[in-house]
Amino acid sequence: MPAEWEKHLATYLVWPHNPDTWPGRLAAIPPVFARMAAAFAASEPVRILVKDESAVEPVRAIVRERIGDPAKMARVEILVVPTNDSWVRDHGPIFVNRIAPGDGPAQIALDWRFNSWGEKYGAYDLDDVAPTRLGERYGFEVIEPGIVLEGGSIEVNGTGAMLTTESCLLNPNRNPALGRAEIEEYLRVYLGVEEIFWLGDGIAGDDTDGHVDDIARFVAEDTIVTVVEEDPLDVNYKPLRENLKRLRAIRDHRGRAFKIETLPMPRAVESSEDGRLPASYANFYITNGAVVMPTFDCPADDVARATLARLFPGRDVIGIHATDLVLGLGAVHCLTQQHPAPPAR
Repeated sequence: MPAEWEKHLATYLVWPHNPDTWPGRLAAIPPVFARMAAAFAASEPVRILVKDESAVEPVRAIVRERIGDPAKMARVEILVVPTNDSWVRDHGPIFVNRIAPGDGPAQIALDWRFNSWGEKYGAYDLDDVAPTRLGERYGFEVIEPGIVLEGGSIEVNGTGAMLTTESCLLNPNRNPALGRAEIEEYLRVYLGVEEIFWLGDGIAGDDTDGHVDDIARFVAEDTIVTVVEEDPLDVNYKPLRENLKRLRAIRDHRGRAFKIETLPMPRAVESSEDGRLPASYANFYITNGAVVMPTFDCPADDVARATLARLFPGRDVIGIHATDLVLGLGAVHCLTQQHPAPPAR
């Protein structure tokens, strides 16, 4: 599985349409998606999935208005693929490349089972088949590994190392018949990883049971950035310190420590319905030309922005105001899925 910073063929987005995801705030979300689409289209194609034909032209209009530049708008494709919700990171295709393609396809897409994060919400039948529908449209091969796995629960460096969490992948609401060893074997076989590093718990308010993309991310083959909470009284302080300790202790296959960088946590974001929300600067997305990060109107925004600019020289750092987004219990990375460029044959 390629690292996210490797060349992309396109980015997938699913236009927001489920009112249960953003109760009472759905009307505020499309302009945020349009800003994300504009940020992505500056350097790569964007494929926006809409629920039906009636949504195509209205979505095209709001995106065109935001982008402005016809050349960038030409990179945006709007296609009808029915879905239950917008979290394409978790139900979309996960692409893997063959290092030596030979006579077989150079790239395949994995269609892992999706069960709405342990059957927490309503119908998920359309989300579960989205990778297959996309494969039919674009002609890429799709393979079904046969177990539940969400894209936000895994993070790779492109050279065989992976980060994940015990709280999610070992949760009995995903694959109750599988233990750690069996799950690791699936990851090795289907994603081509060799080293699997386990973190503990996720951040407060994360309904995914602790996705790693809210906690720690590879930013280079040998470098990991992780979020830390400085307030000892904050609910996130202890679990994030424990994860930091684990990260500092891991070694690659040559016995070398990874470089560990840190991002602050934003001040607490809460809602009257859900309480603490899973706001995290780790939920950024890497495009061909930029790092697109969530912002939360607090002083830590600037610190996070400066840190990501230092870690990604040569890429623009673009902030997306995410206070409304995170009311749906996710942010920029959760709402995107990259299609990496296939290897040269």
